[in-house]
Amino acid sequence: MDFSDPPRKAPAENLLPMINVVFLLLVFFLISAQLTPPEPFPVTPPEAETEAEAEGDFTLHLDAAGEVGYRDAIGEDLALAALTAARDEYCAASDCDAAPPALLLRADGAVPAARLAALMPALGQLGFARVDLVTALP
Repeated sequence: MDFSDPPRKAPAENLLPMINVVFLLLVFFLISAQLTPPEPFPVTPPEAETEAEAEGDFTLHLDAAGEVGYRDAIGEDLALAALTAARDEYCAASDCDAAPPALLLRADGAVPAARLAALMPALGQLGFARVDLVTALP
């Protein structure tokens, strides 16, 4: 009696290297991407004559009608409460006494100056010693 070896199955394709590459690419793009929260409403900043880069840890929005927004909170009370919570969380992770956080104010160019001036004391009471107004070049 002659017993022959059973037919061998072709080895299955090894997908592990491809899965590793895709995972590494995913990790790379997640680390290198800068995720920023969306603006609560569109704002057209006023024009400036000089070019200076605005830098800040938080961004508050003020539209032409004087409506205040921070991330997804719209309305002065809600936006300032959300900004306070974000600042408290930021200060828990870093030393705000040594280096206080800076606030960027993206105010629409059509907002009345009186409304902008009325907002400044409230921002000072929240602990923002430095507020930079974002402007656009003409």
